[in-house]
Amino acid sequence: MILITGATGKMGGIVIETMLKNGISSNQIAALVRDEDKATALKAKGIDVRIGDYDNRHSLDEAMKGIDKVLLVSGLDTSKLVEQHRNVTDAAKGAGVKCLAYTSNCLKDRETLVNNIMRTHFETEDLIIGSGMNYLIFRNVLYMDSMAGYMLGKDVLEKGINLPAGDGRVSYALRSDEAEAIGNVLSTDNCASRIFNFTNTRTYSFEDVANALSELCGKTVTYTPLTMDIYIAEARTKGVPEHALEMIAPFYTDIANGQGSTVSTDLEEALGRKPVDLKSGLKLLLNL
Repeated sequence: MILITGATGKMGGIVIETMLKNGISSNQIAALVRDEDKATALKAKGIDVRIGDYDNRHSLDEAMKGIDKVLLVSGLDTSKLVEQHRNVTDAAKGAGVKCLAYTSNCLKDRETLVNNIMRTHFETEDLIIGSGMNYLIFRNVLYMDSMAGYMLGKDVLEKGINLPAGDGRVSYALRSDEAEAIGNVLSTDNCASRIFNFTNTRTYSFEDVANALSELCGKTVTYTPLTMDIYIAEARTKGVPEHALEMIAPFYTDIANGQGSTVSTDLEEALGRKPVDLKSGLKLLLNL
């Protein structure tokens, strides 16, 4: 029995659909959700819906009963991620779960990482590895979806890309490709305590992003690498709150420092095909 947390989210939903396509019976899949009303489609497929919350250890203990394998989809509350993930890890171990999988983040160097929020992924990995359970850690590179949907801005085709990311390169991959790969791995019996680096087959700078957009829309899109001071000053004039800037600045600093530049064949191998490339991904995500 495989328990998928965050089952009504974008990642968890694709993982479940992939497992079903791979021949995993719906009665072998359980879905952990906080809101049962959002899980009607899962119930209709015959999936066992279990109510639980990362903050509620008792609910997690109940949800883990009879479970052999768990996918822990990283939580969203950055103020207490490690404690939430500890609750899931401890509940899984207490229930005798044989394999704990986790959606981590593919970052190049833990020691030089600036973004403290991203450090929580490594801390969670430490918890899982130290638990003594077999594990599968999926280090997902920055989603191309996030880059296209949030980082570029709605007026990118008119104003270009203006970010404090320097010449930093990232091996962006689609969330759907990464989720499909996770579903493929979970569909097998293998849980050999392995770390996967799910990245694209090459890295891309924002200059590459600008060039791809130019080709797709038939007009010149430019990339202007801003200094952090200028970026922050402009963001303040647009009303971006200080607490948001405190999170955003380290994020772009890490990109500029190459934290997202790992390249691995793990994603391609798990998919059984090449991951969607930058130009094709931007065309899909931005409807170009």
